Amino acid sequence: MSRVLVLLLVSPILAGPTVAHAARATDVKVTVLSTMLVGNANAGVGEWGFAAVLEVDGQRLLIDTGARAETVLANAGELKVDLASITDLVITHNHADHTGGLLVLRRELAKKNPKALSRVHVPQGIFYPRPGPNGREGNGLLPLKAQYEATGGVFVEHAGPATLMPGVTMLGPVPRVHPERNWSVSGRVQTPDGLVEDNVPEDTSLVIDTADGLVLISGCGHAGIINSMEHARKAVRAAPVVTAIGGFHLFAASDETLAWTAGKLKEFGVRHLLGAHCTGIEALYRLRQLAGLTRQTAVVGAVGASYTHGRGIDPTALAR
Repeated sequence: MSRVLVLLLVSPILAGPTVAHAARATDVKVTVLSTMLVGNANAGVGEWGFAAVLEVDGQRLLIDTGARAETVLANAGELKVDLASITDLVITHNHADHTGGLLVLRRELAKKNPKALSRVHVPQGIFYPRPGPNGREGNGLLPLKAQYEATGGVFVEHAGPATLMPGVTMLGPVPRVHPERNWSVSGRVQTPDGLVEDNVPEDTSLVIDTADGLVLISGCGHAGIINSMEHARKAVRAAPVVTAIGGFHLFAASDETLAWTAGKLKEFGVRHLLGAHCTGIEALYRLRQLAGLTRQTAVVGAVGASYTHGRGIDPTALAR
């Protein structure tokens, strides 16, 4: 299937700014497969990266693929998470610590199921070139694109909010309403408007709509955790954002930024925060304190940690 045809197939999803779900998600579970810490002995390896499996009412998605080629594949095996039966995945942005496992996962899992991870949902702009010093390409996904497509896989680009499963929305590129500078790269990106500072313009998140409110899953949150939450409430519905999971790129944030962020988390009604990857350990502790959360409800994410809606966070032994 050509890329043009794929885009035509998804165009009805993108017709409006708000995604209306006929039914809200009930059974929701998220399990971390790649992040810096390992939560239990003999259950995975850590790396600077992120990946997680989302399960919603019997359907599953993989979110990002970690940094090193073998990490997510090995961690899934040790955690006894079946990835071969998953056909669709989401890549939240172009960085190599979220795209590094794509080819190995697709090639190895296709040996068991030819459709395994055969469709990648990505936000518009993820393939913009990032020209670096000495002509090196800084886009971690761009060099993998042709190799992945050669396996029979397809990329589906989303310019706006799109329903991927019942109750599950991929936001598309998140507008930068607040001046959250949640990125640390200093490169440039070639956009249709020219060569500009690379603020990771494609950065996206997933939103699960439940009866209690919204659950937000972020890869790095380069668009800003608050910008992402505000966009989720506009794109899906104006409900509390009861849970935030993933990387939020706050490890270098100032005390002032963390205080402002925590205030907005309280305003949005956040009850659970599983801050993995680039959220930062000290930043997570500060957000816990300032947002009025607890040791059970605001946890540093580890490989094997999970969140089950209605039950809360299973932090693993190390982060308990």
